[in-house]
Amino acid sequence: MKTLIYKYSLITFALFALFSCQKDDDPVPPQSQAEFTASATDVAIGETIQFTNNSQNATAFKWSFGDGTTSTQVSPTKSYTSSNVFLVTLVSTGAGGSTISNIEITVTPSSSFSVEDVDNLTAGVPVQFTNTSIGATSYTWNFGDAANSTSTEENPMFAYSSEGNYTVSLTATTLYGSNTSTKDITVAAGQQTPASLYYIAYGDEFIRSLLLDGSGTTTDVLNLVGKAGVGLAYDATNQKIYFSDFDTYPLGNIWRANLDGSGAEMVVSNIGDPYGVVVDEVNSKVYWVDDDGNVSRANLDGSSPEIGILNIAGAQWRAIALDVENNKMYAYEVNVENLYVANLDGTNPQILISGVYGYAIAVDTVNDKIYFDDQNGAVFNVANLDGSNIQTIDSDGTRIYGIQIDNESNKLYWSGRDTGELYSANLDGSSREILATGIASPRGIALIK
Repeated sequence: MKTLIYKYSLITFALFALFSCQKDDDPVPPQSQAEFTASATDVAIGETIQFTNNSQNATAFKWSFGDGTTSTQVSPTKSYTSSNVFLVTLVSTGAGGSTISNIEITVTPSSSFSVEDVDNLTAGVPVQFTNTSIGATSYTWNFGDAANSTSTEENPMFAYSSEGNYTVSLTATTLYGSNTSTKDITVAAGQQTPASLYYIAYGDEFIRSLLLDGSGTTTDVLNLVGKAGVGLAYDATNQKIYFSDFDTYPLGNIWRANLDGSGAEMVVSNIGDPYGVVVDEVNSKVYWVDDDGNVSRANLDGSSPEIGILNIAGAQWRAIALDVENNKMYAYEVNVENLYVANLDGTNPQILISGVYGYAIAVDTVNDKIYFDDQNGAVFNVANLDGSNIQTIDSDGTRIYGIQIDNESNKLYWSGRDTGELYSANLDGSSREILATGIASPRGIALIK
């Protein structure tokens, strides 16, 4: 009996040893390793990303794309509908457990636009651009013309001054980046119509236009009763005229209207006697000067006004002109009697020419000249942009409220308040002509081509 118990004990021990050895020798499942790549980590809204799964020792996968969407595919594709930075994670699971890997994806807005009636674009006729971008918070347009004209409007209109091929670009931007799209457009030659000289007939309370074809034809454009003023400017990009109104102090205003006088609207109000007004088409700004020592500006629609970007105590400003190419503005005042130059934002003001005063200035950026009337000398002068080499253009002594320069035809235009006339001459003052006479106190002028 003892022998039998002993045998059974040996068998049990042997079996236990056998199974124990087999368990110790079983292989441990390998650890999964989550790995993946993305076809791109900087993409625009709507752009497809291919994720390639390079995981090891895994049989199940869980993707999270950072925008609330997920996938269990091995190697999914994905596109985003908003602009942001998204963390993409992959959890790879196998017999040996799970591991995780991640990649950041930066999604910028998509940029796209259409051009209305793109096959029939004509010089001088505003083109409507329609923004079809997705996810952007701001926009910058470049219209590809020689003046490098731009806009920050969402759906701008722009008129090309001449025929040609142009590349238009739109940059759509958010905090997370930007994207630019371009289109090539062709603009045909427009119908050749004579230029017009718009002018304020202050005594008659009208803005009128004079056709510059030698016929002397004038047309009433806008009745100024109740909004009399002296400054006039032209926004060729948007086909608008701007004019100042100091009819009731201190509640003067800046107005704008269509070229036919329709759609008149007040864009800036409560100005102390606004005089000269000028448009910066490149930066979409309107500038004006007043009787309270302020040179001010605003967006073309009057929004975001910046009152007194240049303020000089005691100054009574009468005229302003811009040199956008060189970031300069020129302003004329009649109290201390100085012609000033400053940066476009009003910083670094300096006296360019002292002891002069008048009512009009104009800058010729092609020839680097500045034109101004000097009532102390009763003359109409031209000088270099640094104020040197002053030459007399005309000496009839009339007060001049408007000066316009046409570099294409090498012509100069100006108004004569005291003579009641409009004039033209070559840029050096030669070949002076009287274009119109008998005008009731002509003030600001604008050349419309």
